[in-house]
Amino acid sequence: MKVTGAWIERGATQAVCRMLTDAGHQALFVGGCVRNALLGVEVADIDIATDARPETVARLAGDAGLKPVPTGIDHGTVTVVSDGLPHEVTTFRKDVETFGRHATVVFSCDVTEDARRRDFTMNALYARPDGTVIDPLGGLADLRARRVRFIENPEDRIREDYLRILRFFRFHAWYGQGGLDPQGLAACAALAEGVEGLSKERLGAETLKLLAAPDPVPAVAAMHESGVLGRVLPGACDRLLAPLVHLEASIDAAPDPIRRLAALGGEGVAERLRLSKAQARVLARLRAGMDGDAPPAELGYREGYEAGRDIVLLRAARAGEAVAKAALDDLALGARARFPLTAADLMPALNGPALGRRLDALERRWIASRFALGRDDLLR
Repeated sequence: MKVTGAWIERGATQAVCRMLTDAGHQALFVGGCVRNALLGVEVADIDIATDARPETVARLAGDAGLKPVPTGIDHGTVTVVSDGLPHEVTTFRKDVETFGRHATVVFSCDVTEDARRRDFTMNALYARPDGTVIDPLGGLADLRARRVRFIENPEDRIREDYLRILRFFRFHAWYGQGGLDPQGLAACAALAEGVEGLSKERLGAETLKLLAAPDPVPAVAAMHESGVLGRVLPGACDRLLAPLVHLEASIDAAPDPIRRLAALGGEGVAERLRLSKAQARVLARLRAGMDGDAPPAELGYREGYEAGRDIVLLRAARAGEAVAKAALDDLALGARARFPLTAADLMPALNGPALGRRLDALERRWIASRFALGRDDLLR
């Protein structure tokens, strides 16, 4: 079996491979690029595994006129830039001692040893520069079955890095089909407490990637049942997620992780996931709008069409109702509307707090008219 695609045939990428193979070393594509190519999914990042030591990789790259960047040289990784494209080249490794992410590793010349230190079998697939697939641990069968399975003992893999619990659910959401692997799920449940020791940045990144999947419902439901969701987001519940995803599809709304995060609820979400200030503001507005009673036209005016639509979706999911076309039309109407008055129109007759109160009252009257009243109508 071979993988194909423009990414592997690209001259810049083949130049990195030749840099290694011409010197007698192995050059094997590994991980996401091989997995995605086999699934027919776009390949973004290119990782190459080799038996060459990192200092050798850096020297060979320089000799070949490529740019070596020691991004993780202590762990065996050199980023080789070829024609402006980065390629992460990492020496085969094997673990000799693990304690969370701070594993003691030694370099290896054996691709099977390198494969055994990865997380899931579908990520332990390699390919030669000509695309020929190498499958040291039976990952092809799991990939064909769309089964996310830990390599060897799931609890051992998780103890090496507790982030793998969240990756298990995220990978199932993106690449899995059917039920989650029972052994993997049981291991995640047994070791769920471990996620509490992860950094907020890593929790946030994995959670948002999970919620960005086309349909994260089965994975998030399993997270909830296994107790993992409560460890990540205390007080969160997946009850509204399935109806929300269904409603999104009904109106062709693209997946949005912040909208879905609002549906999950939970305590201190923005801080626990270390959301950006912009993300935190959006989340707060969605949750406030979800609990408010402003009609769609007003939502469109005050929040804009997209944010208003997200609030309508969340309300409909909670109510168990469809999203009416009339509601979307009202959102669009409100989003186009522009209040015809400014403070200057009421001055100098009014100023200070009285001016603000009068302007607010007129704005409410204008909204109640479905934006029909003009400037002269309001001033009268």
